[in-house]
Amino acid sequence: MTSRPRLATDVNYVNGLAALALFAVMAYVFFTAELGQPTGFADGSIVASIGYAMFNMVDQAAIPAESFLVAFIIIALVLDAALDGAVMLARREDDESVVTALTDGGRRIPGRTGDDDRTDEATGDRATTDGGDD
Repeated sequence: MTSRPRLATDVNYVNGLAALALFAVMAYVFFTAELGQPTGFADGSIVASIGYAMFNMVDQAAIPAESFLVAFIIIALVLDAALDGAVMLARREDDESVVTALTDGGRRIPGRTGDDDRTDEATGDRATTDGGDD
């Protein structure tokens, strides 16, 4: 039988009060800041200007966009690293078993799916993982 969750009354409230104070300060700064009217960019395409800046053709760009290149390249590198990590986590081993990040140091864990070399302890028969015959 499960019991209802109980409210913990023996906790330290300082962290919560600090978070509320930080939220109040941030809200005050946000609502009292005087922001000028947005001016936007001059006539021309910012995307085309970034492309021209990437290939060092700044004389054809309508907007000076060299300052955008650093942010653009950093974002590209972070997305590339995320894609490489996803591919590494999704790859398969030579024996077609899936590599997962949730293993015990890379050792095979008995009783997990994908372990084709398991045997029944009592009889010594090889166990099947898909429920069918080999």
